[in-house]
Amino acid sequence: MKILVFGSLNVDRRYIVDHFVQPGETLSSLSVGTFSGGKGLNQAIACKKAGSDVYMAGKIGTDGAFLLAELKDADVVTKHVFIDEKEMSGHAIIQVDKNGQNCIILYGGTNRTISQEEVDEVLADFDAGDIILLQNEINNMDYIITKASEKGMLVALNPSPMDDALLECDLAKVTYFIMNEIEAAAIAGDSDPEKAVEVLHAKYPESKIVITLGGDGSMFFDGEKIWRHGIYKVKAVDTTAAGDTFTGYFLNGLLEGLQPLEIMSLAAKASAIAVSQPGAADSIPTKDVVLATQLELK
Repeated sequence: MKILVFGSLNVDRRYIVDHFVQPGETLSSLSVGTFSGGKGLNQAIACKKAGSDVYMAGKIGTDGAFLLAELKDADVVTKHVFIDEKEMSGHAIIQVDKNGQNCIILYGGTNRTISQEEVDEVLADFDAGDIILLQNEINNMDYIITKASEKGMLVALNPSPMDDALLECDLAKVTYFIMNEIEAAAIAGDSDPEKAVEVLHAKYPESKIVITLGGDGSMFFDGEKIWRHGIYKVKAVDTTAAGDTFTGYFLNGLLEGLQPLEIMSLAAKASAIAVSQPGAADSIPTKDVVLATQLELK
């Protein structure tokens, strides 16, 4: 079984700051760096580092050659990454404060120029039972969800960033929702995670639901029962790829047939290791590192 990550590839420009810039303020950064990013790229590398057979689909500009190189270095299959000769790659401006928290401005670039013909070309190489992992940083989301579902693929959706267009998609075709509590509240219309699960199950009875809860850990509704897991103690340096790491390890755990709490534990530990280091894709640990690392639950 293969995982196709159809999503964004971004050039991340990361600024380390004392605090997030305020309206009307000019703020000097403590340092700056350029990194690979995009939720699609991050999650593809996370799935691969967790142990899955991973394919990346998306689009970059000529300025994004290093993104393609990083995916190849991680042994992610890149034959479905298109190159646009005219448009610049998507990019992100990221502020990371002294507490390791971040705020992000995105420019879609080539991520928003994917055609339906390109979608059809990609999906032709995948079969029923394969997993397609989506976020919401590319265009034609409704078309991709519909066509993948028609092929019998399992649709995993990380609905980030949330917008009204995503809510217009046929989300009943989603097999796994993997999201944070803010995104769950936006879809369910209820900020209480447990009530959100009830609402989402009523709206999408065939879907399974994963909600990450920040310092309160995570919840997984497998269609019958809600499972809960806490977070591990680490000093947060950069939370940029925390959710993407969790998503990659969670999906790989499903493919390996692990029990719910085993999956959640591995995903939580991998995320904890990721936030303890700077960077996005480069902060995601390999599975052997996760298994060898001893951490305590909070």
